[in-house]
Amino acid sequence: MITTLDQRRAPEDPTSTLEPRRPHRIAVLDGLRLLAALAVAFYHLSGGLTVAKAWAAHPRDLFPTLSPIAAYGWLGVELFFMISGFVICMSCWGRTPGQFFRSRVIRLFPAYWPAVLITTAVVAFWPVATTRLPWDQVIANLTMLHTPMGVKNVDASYWTLWAEMRFYLLFAVVLVWRGLTLRNTLLFGYGWLVAAVLSDASKMPVLGQIFQPTFAPLFVAGIAFFLIHKFGPDLQLWGLVGLSWALAMHTVVGRVASTASSDRHHLDPRVGMVMVTLFFALLAVIAMGWTARIQWRWLTWAGALTYPFYLLHQSIGWSLIHAMNGIRPHLLVLVAVILLLLLAAWLLHRLVERPLARVMRVKLDQAALARRPG
Repeated sequence: MITTLDQRRAPEDPTSTLEPRRPHRIAVLDGLRLLAALAVAFYHLSGGLTVAKAWAAHPRDLFPTLSPIAAYGWLGVELFFMISGFVICMSCWGRTPGQFFRSRVIRLFPAYWPAVLITTAVVAFWPVATTRLPWDQVIANLTMLHTPMGVKNVDASYWTLWAEMRFYLLFAVVLVWRGLTLRNTLLFGYGWLVAAVLSDASKMPVLGQIFQPTFAPLFVAGIAFFLIHKFGPDLQLWGLVGLSWALAMHTVVGRVASTASSDRHHLDPRVGMVMVTLFFALLAVIAMGWTARIQWRWLTWAGALTYPFYLLHQSIGWSLIHAMNGIRPHLLVLVAVILLLLLAAWLLHRLVERPLARVMRVKLDQAALARRPG
């Protein structure tokens, strides 16, 4: 029975290294993350209305076949959040709250800090669809806590990072400090969904900020799929998946309507429902272990590029498109911009993110060891 499994976290070995070994990577998830990032990039560069100033034309006039498809690319964010729920639960299983905190800092900031500064510099020299923020707001962006301060994002895509941060905080405060066990995590998932629904009904903004009714079903679905991956299928786990899916069907319809209104063109809510259902099916296949044999090395490389690519793609992509406006055909410009952004992401990862992450890991581990009693 589910309540007899993994009730207690195994005690830490005091002779072990400060950070536990990273869990085995699921290569297919890395590939899906890059696909999600590319989908969002195609939306921002050829599907959404905000790129019209960079192209000096409406994207639907330039890409009559591609643009109506790319207009749904923002749904890649839904897949991002599902994968995040899966990966966070997987990577933090067996970690202490301190280890969880350090792992998130090391994962998020080594790419984010330089991306903020690079984007600020590019927008300052080549303002296209946006303008550089004042330096105090740029500095506030470096904290990744600027959104609740009312400070604009250096790049509009960064809005997802605040959603992720709130997920990490809720996950740590409610769950990690108690110990990641199957029972605790299952209760957390069901409890979060109920709290999300109630917070939405309450119309109290502070509860909405904490429980994220729009995105909670996606994060919880990812968590449930990880539990299926780790412990095997179970009625209570599939029930959590089913409840998350049902709530996600409702929230994605609202997201489709909101995006259609801001882009001023028609979007079919059924497409959003089908796409999110497909994401659930893909995560289910992975959770059941049916993709375990797929270990292509390029997928790990794709996963490493995803985060820096996402951080760099929007404002810098607009600037590159604007700079190449005289080149035809437009599809060639679009492909060239995507390839340049992937190259920039690789350079950021190899030259800055990886070295800085190594230094931060050593320093944070040393600081944690120094605080240990005895």
